[in-house]
Amino acid sequence: MKKINNWYNNQLIPWLLPIIAIIIWQILGQYKIISSSILPTPFDVIEAAIQLTKSGKLQEHVWISTQRALIGFFIGGIIGFILGLLNGTVKFFEKTTDTTMQMIRTIPHLALIPLVILWFGIGESAKIFLVALGVMFPVYINTFSGIQNVDRRLIEMGSVYGLSKWKLFVNIILPGALPSILVGIRYALGVMWMSLIVAETIGADSGIGFMATSAREFMQMDIVVLTIVLYAILGKLSDVIAKLFEHRFLKWSPVYRKK
Repeated sequence: MKKINNWYNNQLIPWLLPIIAIIIWQILGQYKIISSSILPTPFDVIEAAIQLTKSGKLQEHVWISTQRALIGFFIGGIIGFILGLLNGTVKFFEKTTDTTMQMIRTIPHLALIPLVILWFGIGESAKIFLVALGVMFPVYINTFSGIQNVDRRLIEMGSVYGLSKWKLFVNIILPGALPSILVGIRYALGVMWMSLIVAETIGADSGIGFMATSAREFMQMDIVVLTIVLYAILGKLSDVIAKLFEHRFLKWSPVYRKK
């Protein structure tokens, strides 16, 4: 019974609100309270998904968008992590680059779209660049903050026990900063999809954003809504994967041990 209750609390309850919202949505659409030209019913959206899946277009566009998102995420994430690591551990880098990073961070990266088009055109490079730029700063800020907030007493204790700088970093600094770094990664995954949505409206000829733009031109509201649902599902999937990494790498933390 205890296992059933745990499963109910952990697996079912988080999905109750979305399920109720979908049921209400279907009822409102079915009884024409909301016109299908404004918002098609969930069944209409599912039917559109089935038709696109049969033609192979849905899988193709989802795969292309996922590739763009992952490439941009890894590029931006690695750059953000390295910069956060350097600025968090080396005072010289913090003094010379952190202020510049904070200034650049305050500029909305999507406002750079006209400049990005001039630099890269409307090809794949522009889309990946926008995703990477959006991802970089959450990872940088959380890596930098995590390292800065590591308990200095632990570092001093490690030094007293004769740990080298490398062992101090691996055994004390990195584990201490890891919760903050993983929060940054989790936040960056959301920014990744948001950036991609906008990036794929820039002269794209494939991807989920291209599907949405094409469907809008032909007033295919079911496909437009489907693309929104796809982004939501991919975002949720990304968040689930991030949570798995948190539980995997933070087993030592009492907070995650209890979950």
